[in-house]
Amino acid sequence: MFKSIDWSGYVFISFFTIPFLIFNILPIIFGAYVSFNEWGIFGEPDWIGVENYINVFKDKYAYLAFKNVILYALIIVPSVTILGFFAALFVNQGWPLSAMGRTIFFSPYAVAASVIGLIWVWLLDTQYGLINQYLNIIGIDNIPWITSYEWAFIGVSIASIWWDLGLAFILFLAGLQDIPTDLIEAAKIDGANKFQRLSKIIIPLMRPIINMVLTLQLVATLRIFSQILVMTYGGPAGGSSSPIFYIYSTAIERQLFGYSSAVSMTLFVFILILTLFMRFMLRARA
Repeated sequence: MFKSIDWSGYVFISFFTIPFLIFNILPIIFGAYVSFNEWGIFGEPDWIGVENYINVFKDKYAYLAFKNVILYALIIVPSVTILGFFAALFVNQGWPLSAMGRTIFFSPYAVAASVIGLIWVWLLDTQYGLINQYLNIIGIDNIPWITSYEWAFIGVSIASIWWDLGLAFILFLAGLQDIPTDLIEAAKIDGANKFQRLSKIIIPLMRPIINMVLTLQLVATLRIFSQILVMTYGGPAGGSSSPIFYIYSTAIERQLFGYSSAVSMTLFVFILILTLFMRFMLRARA
């Protein structure tokens, strides 16, 4: 005799799988299809094979965007991880200013990235920015943080670090509060100083959180967009651009949907490979 099937579990799962398929998998499949076509705002897609991908590897602006995002990752990821960790250590001490520090460190993350970009446009303005005003006091001339090819990249990085710090901080703080206080007290009794407690107890116990923060921050940095859009618009001369911003400019401004899809799929594979490599390296060190 055939047993009756209990469909309740499948119905429950469908509430999660169907939206995931519609909003995540299908756009990837459609984007992959479009990437093999020449398609503008008018007309039907015209199949051209891998020509879009060949053009991506020949495009100096696409190359510059990918080079920039690697440099963004090299600056932002370790900076956010280190600053977030030590900010969490400070707040976890329970000193008088710790409660204020909790708000200061986390509050930027609760604000939209575009708003953060506008705040830093004001702070880094060449003539009237608050940062340059302070630099003038100590005898340093105005720095064109967001208007020069050399400095625009640094200006965007500073704003991104400030915005991304909140998530790393709250994850590290949660991890620190999970460490048994008895373990720390036992180390104190045994004569371990602060550095020894940090290096021998806290950091090893926090390694899973550190690995998670590194991975999340890497993916977030590779997808950097809003700060660039608001602060520099990818300029000057592509000096602060990123793959996501380049995809936006080719699709929305130039209306090259097939080519922008090819850049998108290239970025997708790039993020996937880089993330898997980083996870492998972190596990090898664990």
